[in-house]
Amino acid sequence: MRLLIAVALLLIAPWPSSAQPLAPASPVATLSAAEMEKFLLDGRIVKKKEGSKGVTEAYRVTLSDGALTHDAQVQNVDIAKPYFDVGPKKSEVNFKDSYRYNVAAYRLAVLLGLDNVPMSVERNVEGKPAAMTWWLDGVMDDGDRKKKKIPQSNPARAADYYNVMFVFDELIQNRDRNQGNIVWAPDSKMYLIDHTRAFRLGKDLQAPASLTRVERSLFEKIRALDRQAFTASVGKTLTKDEIEALFVRRDKIVQLFDEKIKSLGEDKVLFTIR
Repeated sequence: MRLLIAVALLLIAPWPSSAQPLAPASPVATLSAAEMEKFLLDGRIVKKKEGSKGVTEAYRVTLSDGALTHDAQVQNVDIAKPYFDVGPKKSEVNFKDSYRYNVAAYRLAVLLGLDNVPMSVERNVEGKPAAMTWWLDGVMDDGDRKKKKIPQSNPARAADYYNVMFVFDELIQNRDRNQGNIVWAPDSKMYLIDHTRAFRLGKDLQAPASLTRVERSLFEKIRALDRQAFTASVGKTLTKDEIEALFVRRDKIVQLFDEKIKSLGEDKVLFTIR
């Protein structure tokens, strides 16, 4: 089942003069989600560009349908190992690193009303199944922003988005959030990318202490998330066990925030992004 929502493409203002965005903002026509999805699925690859900074050998392509030209990221990693040793703090049993989690993360974000996870679809590229993900122009990853000492234009809004990220990452049990897959628009809106190491089978929360506040509408949609609708939406991108683990974590997140609201009051826990 393909998720279709009305989405406007980003028309992002330039960064302050001291900043160097990863790519310049470029005016594009407003498309519906259905049109964006069709473009990602059917657009002709006219150029293959440099690889990403990550370790999954993702790369950037330029797509064209004859009327619109826009870039996308291609990730075809699909690894499963019984044990993955990357040091005592990150070693993992039943390790998976898969493109399909990018697609699942986007579809879940849609159900939760989040507009800061780029559209990602499954498509065969060069004979391999891959995630084809909409490229965001005019953004900068958090590592570059900090290296260049560029302050947030709206620190309060940035803080709100961190709280959104903490909740989303607990729900999907993302094991690989880092400065390279947190990207910022000039107005301090955070976008979350690269979810190939998410959707683990763990049923406990990773860092419950980080869950101090939750965006009001996000919390309502997490509470109301319907297993049947979610299963239909993600299709074959998630296994039955991955879906089951997510709903166990969902219940724990809801319980945690319900207790905080009861103890501290709604005004201390729930917020709307500024």
